[in-house]
Amino acid sequence: MSDQPAAIRKVKGACPQDCPDCCAMIYHVEDEKLIEVTGNPENPLTNGRLCVKLKDFAGHHAHQDRLMYPMKRTGPKGSGKFERISWDQALEEIKTQWQDIIDEHGPQAIYPHCYAGQIGTLNGMTSGDRFFNALGSTVAEKTYCGSAASVGWVLTNGAVGGMDPESFAHSKFIIIWGQNTLSTQSHSWPAINAARVNGAKVIVIDPVRTRTAKQADMHIAIKPGTDSALAMGMIHVITQERLYDANYVGKHTVGFVELKERAADYTPERVAEICGISADEVQMLARAYAEAKESAIRMGVSIERTPGGGQAVRAISCLPSLIGAWKYPGGGATQMTHYQFPMNWDNLSRGDWIKPGTRVINQFNLGLALTGDMPLDPPIKSLFVYNSNPLAMCPSQSKTRKGMAREDLFTVVSELFMTDTAKYADIVLPATMQAEQLDVMWSWGHFYIQLNQPAIDPPGETVSNTELFRRLSKVMGLTRPQLYLSDDELVSSYVDWNADSMKGITLDYLKEHGFARLNLGGLPHERTPHAEGDFGTPSGKCEFVASAAAGGSTVGTFGRQGYTFFQDGSAIDPLPSFTAPEETADANPKLAQKYSLSLLSGKAHSFLNTQYANEVKHLKREGGEQSVLINTADAAARGIEKGAAVQVFNKNARVKAVADVSDDVREGVVFMTLGFWANKKNAATGPNALCNDKNSDMGMGGTMNDTLVEVALA
Repeated sequence: MSDQPAAIRKVKGACPQDCPDCCAMIYHVEDEKLIEVTGNPENPLTNGRLCVKLKDFAGHHAHQDRLMYPMKRTGPKGSGKFERISWDQALEEIKTQWQDIIDEHGPQAIYPHCYAGQIGTLNGMTSGDRFFNALGSTVAEKTYCGSAASVGWVLTNGAVGGMDPESFAHSKFIIIWGQNTLSTQSHSWPAINAARVNGAKVIVIDPVRTRTAKQADMHIAIKPGTDSALAMGMIHVITQERLYDANYVGKHTVGFVELKERAADYTPERVAEICGISADEVQMLARAYAEAKESAIRMGVSIERTPGGGQAVRAISCLPSLIGAWKYPGGGATQMTHYQFPMNWDNLSRGDWIKPGTRVINQFNLGLALTGDMPLDPPIKSLFVYNSNPLAMCPSQSKTRKGMAREDLFTVVSELFMTDTAKYADIVLPATMQAEQLDVMWSWGHFYIQLNQPAIDPPGETVSNTELFRRLSKVMGLTRPQLYLSDDELVSSYVDWNADSMKGITLDYLKEHGFARLNLGGLPHERTPHAEGDFGTPSGKCEFVASAAAGGSTVGTFGRQGYTFFQDGSAIDPLPSFTAPEETADANPKLAQKYSLSLLSGKAHSFLNTQYANEVKHLKREGGEQSVLINTADAAARGIEKGAAVQVFNKNARVKAVADVSDDVREGVVFMTLGFWANKKNAATGPNALCNDKNSDMGMGGTMNDTLVEVALA
């Protein structure tokens, strides 16, 4: 036998998580075991570095608690008691239960629930759509995140990707609006820092002094849900003081006169009162932004999570065109970049298979749908969950838990670990992780398409989502040939390899290099996507007055349905405006007498939604247990000291937490991170348990940041 060490095989891949960075990775394999995962140093954006969440991605794959085999429930729902069964037994049980449900109630009594636990093209949030559309199930509307913002952006600019994050290195003035970049898009920070070295100013707009805000030149701590008022105030100053680019506005925008008239009501003094800042700050921000020319705005997802979230993004999206920032490398705005990726979304979801009249239930309303609080005919009799942990992430968590505890609800969960949701399943199916599956990765935060190649065999009896739905299609007797395409065939079908943006990019190239930058008109230091207009709106211009703002319209495509503008199909105001939050002392004084603190929630530094929150290293990095950040004055008024055990509560739930007392959050606001799992101390998991299942003004987005709570010593 040779005493030489086994050669380490390296395989190129890409991160599967719900993160705009989508890091380029390298899997290191020895003796067919994954021993290490590192960043790919050849990728210019991620540059060989992985975030803290992926520090031990190899260990994540080999975790001792990982689900390896199909299991059937043996104890009460929620007990986590299961026994191992075979795949044949699991599939036969699913077939029998579903066929009985279909025979009695029809296929719409089956409800799939999936989101961004994996965001790949093959195995991500659309991976089961073809199957469920062929089966005839209820359609699950997926608008947890980004939908309201995307509608606001598309109404204004069209389905275009905006600024390249790498172009921020050439900006002179940068506004980070509602994003904690260092924790949630850290690979954009080097470009921002490069701009600072060259004299750029960085402004962070956020009610919380986040890690990113602490690094900025200025932090503007507005009240939650007042972003659109601030944007309209900036428009007021820019138009009244003639700081706009008249030539660009005249050639490449629609509705300037109307926008100026609307903004006339948003004086710095009025905006200061709404936002809880000074009039001088409003004027300073507007003037500095307009005068810099190469001004950039990075919008975070949190902006949309209020009743007026879509209009807030509309207002912010008008700013770059107003000052002509799009003319310059380093000028413009970034909301999401996924619009530019040449994916055949219709092939992924096969929305054309949905039968007319099939009902749609938004995933925010899962608790209502399962408990009967939402009248349904037929009722939901089976729930199928994959790529999601709704019991931890859905609002109105107590309703969701009550619904999932129903003995007459047949629940199937495909998972990596025994999550809060999986404990309520009747059948649990084991899923593969990223190093074990093929996928094409797009991004909502940059312009690199990536190929994730499997590096090791799936352990135990785990299967990818693509294989899972092939097996389900077979057992349910579905005959459409598209349901049985191999993974290689799916790669060919799902990517538009002939698109202009894919010129020079082939599958063989991606196999060799792992990634490729889309061809979108120039490198970061020269790219000016809208210097000559070329917006994706009906007019081809930036639309201050949105021509598509008509009743019942949809815009963009992502998954099985377009983004719906409005809940009731009625028209909205085509001009951006400010919609006040609903849970405030002014809007609801009776509620505010009971619960006087505005709750904000955000992503943790060490978790990705609820992923990694069951792993010791990540838990330690995140402090070990749920915390709540409360202002010094608010804490003193309640007799709360740093480190005290407290309860955060309202009419929806009570969540136990440890108090973090600091002036890093403005008075009247508390902040909690997402991700912690239920445990013996805390059955209610984090801030989403406290939130309502209300929708925002467009896109059926959520309003999690419009929630009043109270905090008291436990």
